[in-house]
Amino acid sequence: MADDPLDLSGRAVIVTGGTKGVGRGIAERFRVAGAWVVVCARHEPEASLPDHMSFVAADVRDPDDAERVVATCVERHGRLDVLVNNAGGSPPADSATVSPKFSAAIITLNLVAPLVMAQRANAVMQAQTDGGSIVNIASVSGRRPSPNSAAYGAAKAGLLNLTQTLAVEWAPKVRVNAVTAGMVRTEQSHLYYGDEAGIAAVGATVPLGRLAEPEDIGDVCLFLASPLASYVSGAEIVVHGGGEKPSYLDAANTGDQAT
Repeated sequence: MADDPLDLSGRAVIVTGGTKGVGRGIAERFRVAGAWVVVCARHEPEASLPDHMSFVAADVRDPDDAERVVATCVERHGRLDVLVNNAGGSPPADSATVSPKFSAAIITLNLVAPLVMAQRANAVMQAQTDGGSIVNIASVSGRRPSPNSAAYGAAKAGLLNLTQTLAVEWAPKVRVNAVTAGMVRTEQSHLYYGDEAGIAAVGATVPLGRLAEPEDIGDVCLFLASPLASYVSGAEIVVHGGGEKPSYLDAANTGDQAT
């Protein structure tokens, strides 16, 4: 029987923002695949981490912290095979009144920090015989209008361009790809969608009938980091369950006719 291409035993992976939410789901997928996983975040995880997973306290917006996370991974495991730039996000903010300081902070977290982390990871991967893989977690907010999160949407759009650029510059040793995530059910879903009924109602608007689970995003990251994607670089995989139904369909008075 052929070796399992999704078995990453002995590989070392960094997942930024990997202690909860989408990042934890990604980290868990790599851990189950046999990899050593280093997760980083500003705050300690609320529960103890399982075997093959370790934590580094870091703020990825700080270049020195980014350097320390990569160095710690190499120190612990002797190598770095995969970086998943997951840390990011933004609270809502009115585009007409948001402060320049706020916008700069959001762009730093969602665009500049992934670049710096990628630079540090690339320096290690280029020196390895088999190179490495970088996966940037983007958002549908970077592909469509993003009301009340203008800086976030713009930063995520920039992350897609950054992905393509680095894929060209750092080939052939390092592959760089992006996963564009849609709505994902996490510990904070109730803040955006309300109670279980509200979460289910929002999920029902997705063609596949539900919100993504963090592990759904993790599955695609695992594929992109695996030998199955050995000829995939500079690519964007959109993971949004089919997207959003065009709003005009609710307003149109055409019965069941196609438009």
